[in-house]
Amino acid sequence: MRNVTEDTLTQAVLETISKDADPRFQEIMTGLVSHLHAFALETNLSKEEWLDAIEFLYQTGKKTTRNRNEFILLSDTLGLSSMVDMISSRGNDDATDVSVLGPFYIEGAPFIKNGGDLIADNTGQHTLVKGRISSTDGSPVPNALLDVWQNAENGKYSNEDPEQDDNNLRARLNAAEDGSYSFTTIRPTPYTVPEDGPAGVMLEAMGRHPWRPAHIHFKISADGFQDLITEIYPDDDEYIDADAVFGVRDSLAVSFKPVASEEDAAQYGIKSPFLTVEYDFRLRPV
Repeated sequence: MRNVTEDTLTQAVLETISKDADPRFQEIMTGLVSHLHAFALETNLSKEEWLDAIEFLYQTGKKTTRNRNEFILLSDTLGLSSMVDMISSRGNDDATDVSVLGPFYIEGAPFIKNGGDLIADNTGQHTLVKGRISSTDGSPVPNALLDVWQNAENGKYSNEDPEQDDNNLRARLNAAEDGSYSFTTIRPTPYTVPEDGPAGVMLEAMGRHPWRPAHIHFKISADGFQDLITEIYPDDDEYIDADAVFGVRDSLAVSFKPVASEEDAAQYGIKSPFLTVEYDFRLRPV
């Protein structure tokens, strides 16, 4: 390899990948090396720029914790997360559209009963969320597990706000035998993705805003079905067409409808007037 040049280096690296390696691994590494080298050549990447990129990744790693994954945020803001979602959803036309997991998901949220409450002592407009979990053929999916999380009225998630309980506005619940589910919460608010890390530095350098439209996250699983990770968005949100992480899909923008009935509010243990959101999720069989 003593005679490698700009013209031969890429092939020299590719030839070091063992033919006994996993075929899919070979395919991914071949593409990665080829595109990285082509990028460096196309942009005439300088040594200083390369070192800046290495430092950027180092700082991204330093900012990442169990409760905040800066690498996911970086992937989200570059549109890579949504691209992977779309690739993985090919052929899923009858299933609910997927959307980004985001950097603030925490495993192991507490269980509540179906129809339970997430509001607790949160301020914000009381909201009833309900719907049905079904297969792509329309048949109900009994006892599906819904993992739900969202931000508080101040725009922050519990794991970025020391004033909130760790599990604030987070819960897991099982749908009923007929696939129906419901819970009460507050209307989520638009917010900025964290700007105090490398992803924020990148957005500023690109001249981009950091805002996300309001949304509620869902991770839904059931035996015999692919896991669904998605979000639903108020269709009247000011950032619905300008999401910093490109997570909005037409099918996920829904109406948060006002209800003035005090009798209905009392039925659900919430304040009138309140909002109601009805959304049916369709899972793809494995």
